Amino acid sequence: MSDVSAAPEGGGNRKLNRAVGISVVVLSTVMALGKVKDDNIVQAMQKAKADAVDTWSEYQAARLKLHLSEASLAQARTVAAAVPAAAAALQAQATEQQAAIDKYTARSKELSDKAKAYEQSYDAMNYRDDQFDMADVFLSIAMAVIGVSALIESWPLLLLGLASASVGALMVAAGFAGWGLHSEWLASLLG
Repeated sequence: MSDVSAAPEGGGNRKLNRAVGISVVVLSTVMALGKVKDDNIVQAMQKAKADAVDTWSEYQAARLKLHLSEASLAQARTVAAAVPAAAAALQAQATEQQAAIDKYTARSKELSDKAKAYEQSYDAMNYRDDQFDMADVFLSIAMAVIGVSALIESWPLLLLGLASASVGALMVAAGFAGWGLHSEWLASLLG
């Protein structure tokens, strides 16, 4: 009785399997490193977004206080104009409200600038996150194609997988190094 399942392994098949094995190990390592960095970027993005939302909330509170101070000052001036005898008494209130207006105007500007800086930080991190997402796509495709190349014993398919892996590895490097390598089309497709 012959054993059909035990096909002899030729030299070419062994070389292909060895190339596939090495490729899978290298790609798995690159994917793991990229995933850790991507996860850290996502955590920083979440913090930046939360900080931006909190700062915009502070901005809104400062603007509300500014509006109330402006209304109070306008009311004090109206009463002072209508009742000249009360003008001296209302001057202290008007001075106090003008100081509050100045304070909340400056605070509003400061908070607006701070919130915009958080949003810019978020956008910059999102750009890098996109790079790692693109790397995941190309590296995952490479792993699948390389795996199939071993099953059907195809060197051309292995080379196609390695080409996809090269693009993925380049995107991981770009994400780590902060290079401007980015595909808006692919990012919008994946986003």
